[in-house]
Amino acid sequence: MPTLMRFLTIMVVLGGLVFASMLAFAYLVDPEPRDMTVTIPANRLQPKR
Repeated sequence: MPTLMRFLTIMVVLGGLVFASMLAFAYLVDPEPRDMTVTIPANRLQPKR
């Protein structure tokens, strides 16, 4: 049982670190907005008959 508890403790600590890093990225990193242009072929704009 001690090895199981050690394993579970390590997994909980690693999960907490991953969760904390995801929160840090979500709150501290601001995405930079930029314009985007997509060209659509003319044959996709015409309705099918």
